[in-house]
Amino acid sequence: MIEMRVMGIALDTRSGSPIVVLNDKENRKALPIWIGSAEASAIIRKIENITSTRPMTHDLFISIAQQSEFEITKVEINDVDDQTYFSTIFMYNKELNKTIEIDSRPSDAIAIALRAEVPIYVTDNVLAVGLVSTDLEKDEQEAREFKNFIKDIKPSDFEKLLKKNFESDQ
Repeated sequence: MIEMRVMGIALDTRSGSPIVVLNDKENRKALPIWIGSAEASAIIRKIENITSTRPMTHDLFISIAQQSEFEITKVEINDVDDQTYFSTIFMYNKELNKTIEIDSRPSDAIAIALRAEVPIYVTDNVLAVGLVSTDLEKDEQEAREFKNFIKDIKPSDFEKLLKKNFESDQ
């Protein structure tokens, strides 16, 4: 699982649909997730610190959690099926010593995570499906380094390694 942050909202040029883009901490990998307009607006409002006179839905969720003495601790984007992403909001009640998990659309979970200032995690299976590299130069450099590393490996190197490991197990 990797912690990611919201890079911003983009528009799909083909469909006009909003996309929330998550980046890893090194800004090397991006995860685009297509979302609805209302959720995109909620995310943008928080990113740009735009307030409203009345609570918006995600603010209401935060308020209900706080009034119920639950602390939102994290959100996870933890599954994908046929380009539909799934996520979970984790909430903890100290008095009950209990964590509850709430099924959520990723767009809502992200909007809530931004408001609660909690981390957004993405599981490996989701990353395997949707991740896009944003640092092609560094990826190419790592690929060259790996190719240089493996070009000099001989079968006898593996034999020595296996023998060394076998001896240390004895």
